[in-house]
Amino acid sequence: MTARSPHRGALSGVRILDMATVLAGPAGATMCADHGADVIKLELPDGSDALRHMQPIKEGTPLWWKVANRGKRGITLDVRKPQGRELLLRMLPTFDVLVENFRTGTMARWGLDIETLHRANPRLVVIRLTGFGQTGPYSQRPGFARIFEAMSGLTHLTGEADGAPMHSNFPIGDAVAGLFCAFSIAAEMTRLRGDPHAQGVEVDLSATEALLRVMEPLPVEHEQLGQVRRRAGNRTTYTAPSNMYRSADAVYFSLVASSQGTYARLCEALERPDWITDPRFATNPKRVQHMQVLDRELAAWFEARPYSEVAARLERHEIPFTKVYTIEDIEADPHFQARNTIIRLPDPDYGSVPAPCIVPRVAGREMPVPRSGPGIGEHNAQVYAEFGLDAQQLAGLRAQGVL
Repeated sequence: MTARSPHRGALSGVRILDMATVLAGPAGATMCADHGADVIKLELPDGSDALRHMQPIKEGTPLWWKVANRGKRGITLDVRKPQGRELLLRMLPTFDVLVENFRTGTMARWGLDIETLHRANPRLVVIRLTGFGQTGPYSQRPGFARIFEAMSGLTHLTGEADGAPMHSNFPIGDAVAGLFCAFSIAAEMTRLRGDPHAQGVEVDLSATEALLRVMEPLPVEHEQLGQVRRRAGNRTTYTAPSNMYRSADAVYFSLVASSQGTYARLCEALERPDWITDPRFATNPKRVQHMQVLDRELAAWFEARPYSEVAARLERHEIPFTKVYTIEDIEADPHFQARNTIIRLPDPDYGSVPAPCIVPRVAGREMPVPRSGPGIGEHNAQVYAEFGLDAQQLAGLRAQGVL
């Protein structure tokens, strides 16, 4: 494969050792694999990674694992054992990045502190992804998505205004932390590629801070206005109208008409020109101030008409809206079909399995479809052969519980 190959991703040539468990760290490494990085997934020999035991599971096969760890080669190694630690350090010079998410200080207790890692490879980038970071009073706490979602303030903003805070039925905190993990890797690889003398670093990535980072107006809003943003159901408290509505035939759809031009077109679409001149709704700040009144009017209009009529009017006037999709709707949508938004990963158990496409797309570059996540130790023979271990040596290490 040449540098000019249309299949060569931006991270081609980068080697990542993914030692992280469950979702956030592995998600970041997977995103890098999507863009050409060679990612080796390291597990304990017993296959105890919690993601292998989370639903959805079909006849004992962990489906989430297959899509979350796509594009990786899988090996087993117990780095807590002296032989396992020795083998890891022997391999490290060939890697650019190590991703781990153990509690702060865990790897040091195994004899794999940062000094030891950098003696093995001075240019190694070590991503430490934890719930709360490597320092501070909470650094030893276990981190799970719902915990740092709640502590970041995200959960406080989710739910009905007069109801309890709510979590999503998906670990969004892990997904956001995974994105920051991938960004950290890409940023550090840019630095290292630009300077052959640059040294490796230790990246302290707190999942709680990653979530707070994407909710950037909360601190300044609190300091300068004395406001604590609260739950508002499906409304937003910074622009209006922006809400979830229901048609006469019980179809839920989301609509946003926050800019002045879009709001004017919405009034035209609904044949309510009086809403344009009404002083309560004349500007976005006014609409936010009177959003409950405006939403009652909108809800009544939509609930009196079938979704087909609502959608036709909104499309004709170019109003941003959409029916709330299920996965069935996503798979049936002609736009997603035209863009191959759901791709099929080659898989040894099912032939292929569906998964989201590689994001983002790059013009002129067609990345190969990654294979599904590896089985436990599936690539032991292949990967360890690269370090001179033969079948007899591997068998001996397996017998001792190292592999």
